[in-house]
Amino acid sequence: RAWPAEKKIEKLGIYSSCKADENCKCNGWKNPNPPSNPPKPDAPGQVSSLDDPCRGCEHKLKDHVSHLETVGNEELDRLLGIVVDVENLFMCVHKEEDSDTKQVYFYLFKLLRKCILQLSKPEVEGPLGKPPYEKPSIAKGVTNFVLHKFTHLPPKEWQMMYDLAKMFLHCLNHWKLETPSTRKQYMSQEELAAYKVNYTRWLCFCHVPAFCDSLPHFDTTLIFGRTFLKSVFQTMRKQLLDKFKAEKDKMPPEKRTLVLTHFPRFLTLLEEEIYSVNSPIWDPNFTGKTPAHVLAAVQAQAAADPTGSQIAPASGKKRQLEDDTSNQPDMKRRRSEDENLDEAVAEIVAEIENSKQGAQSMFPEHAPRDEAAKVEEKKGLLEFHCIANSLTEKVSRQTMLWLIALQNVFSHQLPRMPKEYITRLVFDPKHKNLALVKNGKPIGGICFRMFAAQGFSEIVFCAVTSNEQVKGYGTHLMNHLKDFHIKNGIHHFLTFADEFAVGYFKKQGFSKDLKLPKSVYGGYIKEYEGATLMGCELNPKIVYVEFTAVVRKQKEILKKLVERRQAEIRKVHAGLTCFRDGITEVPVESIPGILETGYTPPQSKATRSSEERVDPEILYNTLKTILQSCKTYQYSWPFQSPVDRKAVPDYYDHIKFPMDFKTMTDRLKANYYVNKRLFVADMKRMVSNCKAYNSPDTEYYNCATNLEKFFNNKLRDHNLA
Repeated sequence: RAWPAEKKIEKLGIYSSCKADENCKCNGWKNPNPPSNPPKPDAPGQVSSLDDPCRGCEHKLKDHVSHLETVGNEELDRLLGIVVDVENLFMCVHKEEDSDTKQVYFYLFKLLRKCILQLSKPEVEGPLGKPPYEKPSIAKGVTNFVLHKFTHLPPKEWQMMYDLAKMFLHCLNHWKLETPSTRKQYMSQEELAAYKVNYTRWLCFCHVPAFCDSLPHFDTTLIFGRTFLKSVFQTMRKQLLDKFKAEKDKMPPEKRTLVLTHFPRFLTLLEEEIYSVNSPIWDPNFTGKTPAHVLAAVQAQAAADPTGSQIAPASGKKRQLEDDTSNQPDMKRRRSEDENLDEAVAEIVAEIENSKQGAQSMFPEHAPRDEAAKVEEKKGLLEFHCIANSLTEKVSRQTMLWLIALQNVFSHQLPRMPKEYITRLVFDPKHKNLALVKNGKPIGGICFRMFAAQGFSEIVFCAVTSNEQVKGYGTHLMNHLKDFHIKNGIHHFLTFADEFAVGYFKKQGFSKDLKLPKSVYGGYIKEYEGATLMGCELNPKIVYVEFTAVVRKQKEILKKLVERRQAEIRKVHAGLTCFRDGITEVPVESIPGILETGYTPPQSKATRSSEERVDPEILYNTLKTILQSCKTYQYSWPFQSPVDRKAVPDYYDHIKFPMDFKTMTDRLKANYYVNKRLFVADMKRMVSNCKAYNSPDTEYYNCATNLEKFFNNKLRDHNLA
């Protein structure tokens, strides 16, 4: 964009055919004096004249670009974007070895060149058709699957399954498909022909547009449906699980458990629905039952947003849900409770506001870090300005002075960073700077570069001058930066933090567990030796400069609600007088108020099962026989002895209560199993440990399943089931 118009015309002339003569076959202007070392795209060298002849056809440059004479600067920038994509596709054509893929790359290459000549927008035409290609889409089918299979689960487990579904869809959107030639060995001709069509559609509308911005881009999960998913699921599942296993040592413990234990089970259940003939999730009219906690959240959002701008639940028909629930007494009672709660919250908010009008300390108890900075900003003592240098527009004197001051702050606070490097980035037009200005002088700031097309920004420098630190300025500065990016539609930060900055970035919500795949930021950000790559995902619903105040007010409201509730239910009962009459003990449940607390009287000892009255010697011999049979069973080899810590270092990080046949044998000899329940519990624990640590497609998981069936049969044989 910073190039002069003449340079842009020259670049487009390279891809414009000659129009001087109908008989001229030259397909692009060729510089008669090409530089020996071509300059970088962002550093243009000598500009050619419109009268310079073409090295190929000897016609002038203006004969090649005559169709661009009336084109505006904005349109020239769009055409230059297509030129960048043409050059990328040219490299892809030459590097690609697969003939089918190369053919698609070449088709798109010719399409974009044609758009430069005709000043048109690229549009893929022909037998491929227009997306979407199947309904319901994969995204809709997977959402239906979660509603169909997991509605009965508690909120926490349902949320986990919902997160796994999002992870699966995200992986599929960024998955690189196998070429049709690699599938010839295990697909019929009919299946291969259908796969080839979908593969071509995927290349044209999903894969290539990911790195060619001039082409319209679609998510794989939104334009394809069940047929496409059937053709790729088995291969994708295997590659995904292999990838997660290979990277498990790099994952935090929570994520490792999620992807190695829960995700394989999720995929197994999803596979059944994909290949099942009668699965309801692929019905275009599917209306799943939305979980109660999700409905409650939607209703709470509706109450908080009377304009009705909130998003409706992703399940079936909202009108039908309202009709179904309006007749239920539970819903009426809930609605009444919600109304009472709203009234109580309104009263408490008014009470809190009134109390603030009286005498109070300068800052509230346990005030957040940025409280003082927010007060100074309200008084006009602090200002925040987003500034940047420019090569195309005049930069004000004030902006240049602030940029120089920021360069001094960064140089002083980051002594290990070369001053020349800091200067180059601060004054680079591609970088922006959020300046913290106090008394007309910048005392801190953040230098960053926005990659809008990739959906993230890189934070390069972040510093506050030393005599103004520990005042909450850094936190307030970062909150302003977050709000600025949300307004501009960017929801991810990346930064390389040194050992002194990791703590600060953690407090600002950054984590080493990145939410962006490497394919999104690879090759875009600058890497620093000895630094830690950290990321932060922004929530567009949060106003970050007000976040701490909102949370503090919510805590106050909850505290007041608890106090009110305690005042309602707190009762003082009269003391027991029966002991004066000589009674020495009473049942616990007869004490006034005990049953109201939810206390349940314990069962009588007489209600215990007769299993505890089994003769100890008979029980010992029976359990010994069953245990010996299980130990000699063909699928029992993984369970003979405890898991070796050296062979499987992370096993005991996941399994807190290990069990094996050697331990069970020792317990049997020590008469630990005084009843069959203890014996069965240890066997079940051994099997469940194996299934929790290993994925369903492993040999260990298969052994555990077979051993469990064998053990249950043995219990039935000995009348212990």
